[in-house]
Amino acid sequence: MERNGEAVKTDEPEINYRGIRAMPFIIGNETFEKLGAIGTLANLLVYLTSVFHMKSIAATTLINVFNGTTNFATLLGAFLSDTYFGRYKTLGVATVVSFLGLLVIALTAVIPKLHPPHCGGEETSCIGPTAWQMAFLLSGFGFLVIGAGGVRPCNLAFGADQFNPKTESGKRGIDSFFNWYFFTLTFAVMVSTTVIVYVQTEISWALGLSIPAALMLISGLLFFMGSRIYVKVKATGSPLTSVAQVFVVAIKKRQLKLPQQPLSLFNYIPPESINSKLPKTDQFRFLDKAAIINPEDKINPDGSAANPWKLCSMQQVEEVKCLMRVIPIWAAAIIYYIVIVQQQTFVVFQALQSNRHLGNTSFKIPAGSYIVFLMLGLTVWIPVYDRIIVPFLRKITGKQGGITILQRMGTGIFVSIITMLVSAFVEERRRSLALSKPIGIENTRGDISSMSGLWLIPQLTLAGLAEAFTSIGQVEFYYKQFPENMRSIGGSLYYFGIAMASYLSGFLVSVVHRMTTKAATGNWLPEDLNEGRLDYFYYLIAGMGVINLGYFLVCSKWYKYKGNDGAAPLEVGMETKQREKHVV
Repeated sequence: MERNGEAVKTDEPEINYRGIRAMPFIIGNETFEKLGAIGTLANLLVYLTSVFHMKSIAATTLINVFNGTTNFATLLGAFLSDTYFGRYKTLGVATVVSFLGLLVIALTAVIPKLHPPHCGGEETSCIGPTAWQMAFLLSGFGFLVIGAGGVRPCNLAFGADQFNPKTESGKRGIDSFFNWYFFTLTFAVMVSTTVIVYVQTEISWALGLSIPAALMLISGLLFFMGSRIYVKVKATGSPLTSVAQVFVVAIKKRQLKLPQQPLSLFNYIPPESINSKLPKTDQFRFLDKAAIINPEDKINPDGSAANPWKLCSMQQVEEVKCLMRVIPIWAAAIIYYIVIVQQQTFVVFQALQSNRHLGNTSFKIPAGSYIVFLMLGLTVWIPVYDRIIVPFLRKITGKQGGITILQRMGTGIFVSIITMLVSAFVEERRRSLALSKPIGIENTRGDISSMSGLWLIPQLTLAGLAEAFTSIGQVEFYYKQFPENMRSIGGSLYYFGIAMASYLSGFLVSVVHRMTTKAATGNWLPEDLNEGRLDYFYYLIAGMGVINLGYFLVCSKWYKYKGNDGAAPLEVGMETKQREKHVV
């Protein structure tokens, strides 16, 4: 730190960043953690219907609720990490709990008494799980929810903590870590949805579910082996407290009139703040009342408010506005994710009643492995987009990213609509061939269609393309549009959107299943897809997507990017200069 041109010693200890040395432990932990978690979750729907003999609707609803709760838990995990425990302790505990969850699920397959007995060739001979068998399985789900709630919001930030953000080498290290992170994610999905899923469905469920548990154990060991060299950032308190203060004070001062001169509003920025300075905006002006200075409001000698629950700064107010502007955009992503949820649930049932043989060989692609084509579409499109499409668009638009973040997200939402239309066309064809040219009978389902399961690839590839636009765009959107100290909350909001989509998808499936039971067209979502109209359900979701796209376009036109609304920044004199000395 410098004062009047002279170096001044501070009491803050010097941090010893060991980014590259810590990476083998962190990347290894990430890789094995994903191999373990995805290796179990990728084929869980098939496990529930084939081993626990659950009905497809019940199993789909359970998976949707489980996925929703898992992603919802990230909000609580981020809050506890930021406020009390720090990322290192949160990750350590969450890794151990995740291992316990995978171990419990593996035991349900290993120990015969923990799952229902095998059934014969007819559905009537299948016995469902007992109450205590189901309770034991759900306890494993509960452990996984707790584990994911701690791992997902902390793993990326913890890896970035190992590099010095003040140096060029540290910045390059952070970028390299992000690249390796998404590479390991793709690698884990590829291996899990092919090798591990194949072992589960074709060799042994006991072995196939024990492998992920063992991989998670290795993940935990690698994480704790690097404990001595990690940079462990302490919890500094949740930024949500500042958000609550703005709303509370604005409500208390709701009867006051805003002054004609905005410069008379309270505007203090803490010297240690890492947040970029925000200009005053005209949206959500009722929140500006939180910065009105009353005669009884006391100011500390350093310029801060004596009681932040009675007076907030305009910087605090504008940070809350950033959060509120994001919420409508976030809501549009919920309907979008319903499309992706279907590609991870009902596509499995479509595959089970399709010809999964490769050519004339006896090898069959496991139904749970088809999700790999979504990841392939995502993986192949990313470099094409970054290396070819973006430079081309940059020349036309003059924008650094070729198009804006919201334009990228909107493109993905549009592609998701096309995805559901293609899905409906393919399902209509699959069903037609199953009724006219069946090639066999699935164990507890109806006839298997002569349509090759490879016809499911186009819709999965389109879903991967939509993910490359919307999901990646959404992560970038939250990272750039949230205040710097709320980025972990932004990451949690991404998962929370997926959670809401999972809940909504489960609700939608249940409602459609019940309402169409006595319809003239027959039940759209029966146990045997050949007797239903899954294509109608896909058309319904496509229609919801069209409405959602219109809503998103309206929100995008209304949205103002952070610090880029044309407003002039407030003058803060020496406070601005003091902040520039302390901001990294």
